[in-house]
Amino acid sequence: MLSPKRTKYRKQQKGRVKGVATRGHRVDFGSFGLKSLEPHWITARQIEAARIALTRYLKREGQVWIRIFPDKPVTKKPAEVRMGKGKGAPEYWVATVKPGTIMFEVGGVPLETAKEGMRLAAQKLPVTTKFVVRPDFAEEA
Repeated sequence: MLSPKRTKYRKQQKGRVKGVATRGHRVDFGSFGLKSLEPHWITARQIEAARIALTRYLKREGQVWIRIFPDKPVTKKPAEVRMGKGKGAPEYWVATVKPGTIMFEVGGVPLETAKEGMRLAAQKLPVTTKFVVRPDFAEEA
């Protein structure tokens, strides 16, 4: 599962996910992408589940790029603990995703294969997504 090797600080504030993506909003590596249409936190487990679903469908052909990385720690206090006594321990990692962010990219496979693989990956994610094709993509006949 994805997580940072080390961070400057152990805990982080929640913050807000506002605005649309101005970085990572274009298909740069592959020919097809999976774009987020709403803001959300996506956990490392969800990214891994989507990656497995996608790579299993593609059967090791083509190439997959994961364009998001869970670098934000989410803390949680144990069950049935009284209020106060500080912030809880880091529980899991999330990637902050804005609308328009390309989350996954695929290259080296036909359009229909990529579309179905991305559909299976999208089912594992908590956001509504859109399948996007690179503007200069031309189907090999």
